[in-house]
Amino acid sequence: MAESESPSPPKLLPDEIHRAVKPGTALLRLRTTHSREGVLDGAWWPRSRDVETELPALIQAVTAHLGPVTRVGLDTDAWEKVPTRVVVDDRVVRLDSFPIGDDTVLITRGDNDHFALLVVPPHATADAARAAMARAIAADNVTQAAEILLATLPERGTDRKESA
Repeated sequence: MAESESPSPPKLLPDEIHRAVKPGTALLRLRTTHSREGVLDGAWWPRSRDVETELPALIQAVTAHLGPVTRVGLDTDAWEKVPTRVVVDDRVVRLDSFPIGDDTVLITRGDNDHFALLVVPPHATADAARAAMARAIAADNVTQAAEILLATLPERGTDRKESA
């Protein structure tokens, strides 16, 4: 094979997407078949731990690609004042408490079509967030969210809300 024909190493994300990743961004790898191979279906980098402020934009982004979201599962210890439901575009979305950690959110479409998203801590640097999100959405990713964050966020401490 000639040098010009040798394959270049694959990029995790196109440069345009890399530049667009900023707090408030959701990246989704949409695979709705039963044979999804990766551990995670996407990643989300909220600006804060305020569910009522951050979640509507995520739900709108997911709904635009997957259809109506019915439930969101998250670890309530990781978020401020978690209500039992939010209304987004005149649709009620139920919020369920799961002890899954502050690094994951579960999105449900319909009765049982679940999508797991890595949650990048709001305080993450742009470079660290990009690296974590790129790894999370790789089709062959078999690494859990917590492990991705440990590997990509060098100063990852507890980002959970502090008890008063």
